[in-house]
Amino acid sequence: MYDKTVRRRRAVLLLLVVLSLILLTAYFGEAAGGQLHSVQRAFLTVLSPIQDGANKALKPVRDAFGWIGDTVDAKSERKQLVRQVDKLRREVIAEQTERSAYRELLALYRLDNRLSVSDYHPVTATVVAKSPNIWYSTVTIDKGEAAGVHINDPVINGEGLVGKVTQVASDGAQVSLITDSTMGVSARLGSTPATGIVQPKVGAPNDLLLQYLPANTQANRGDYVVTSGTVSSPDDSLYPPGIPIGQVTSVNEESAYRSVNVHPLADLHNLDVVQVLTSVRGSTPAKVSGLAANLPAGQTAAPGTAGTGALASATTGK
Repeated sequence: MYDKTVRRRRAVLLLLVVLSLILLTAYFGEAAGGQLHSVQRAFLTVLSPIQDGANKALKPVRDAFGWIGDTVDAKSERKQLVRQVDKLRREVIAEQTERSAYRELLALYRLDNRLSVSDYHPVTATVVAKSPNIWYSTVTIDKGEAAGVHINDPVINGEGLVGKVTQVASDGAQVSLITDSTMGVSARLGSTPATGIVQPKVGAPNDLLLQYLPANTQANRGDYVVTSGTVSSPDDSLYPPGIPIGQVTSVNEESAYRSVNVHPLADLHNLDVVQVLTSVRGSTPAKVSGLAANLPAGQTAAPGTAGTGALASATTGK
């Protein structure tokens, strides 16, 4: 039974193939006005409206499928674009960070070349923490005793003096900024020989006060205040001479000693990279710092002070 069915289907298929070949041969062999061509035209005339109607009816369906396909493709492209934007954003942030760090390091390099810090061993450190109050009086850095950092070592950045090391551990240290209430820096006013002490201004945590200047000191708004290169007390830091501290904003003349208001040059609120000026054992700064630590209470080490000529010459490099 199964074999008969298969043979019958094969016979019908063969008959249809033969009939198709005969019709094709006759179609291409007759003239354009022949019967087969007429039948074709009549067939197309009947089916053409049906085909047009079907096309119009199915167009919304095709458009819907096309819209769905385009939407899927658009979502895929959007995901790729989002990934590319995220990658580019990370690259831009990394480049900006590198540029910022490069500018800070370049400023430090230029400051090192401009100042007489050859007797010091600069240690570059990153600020890893800041004091949690509005005064920003201390910061923590990621270099400590293991890198040669010690208490009272001066700390600078590319803009000028930042402060000094007040606490130190093996792998970190705390830096008291020049605006900290415990700080005092021996400083000089511009190119004049007049020296005084720079301390935080009471009631103005972002400003400083250069005090104890001689009464005849000529001070003008915009004058620079720099480190004097001397120490004034046993617990003072021996800052190299000429480190920029700030600029004069106004002059006070109501007391026997003249004082000036100073605005720091260093942006103490946005410290990222700093440099600690460490002193190697046996170097001039180490010797002078040791001498200063042994000064009697109330005695200052400054140029022209009796009994401290060696100290003055050592700190000023003359």
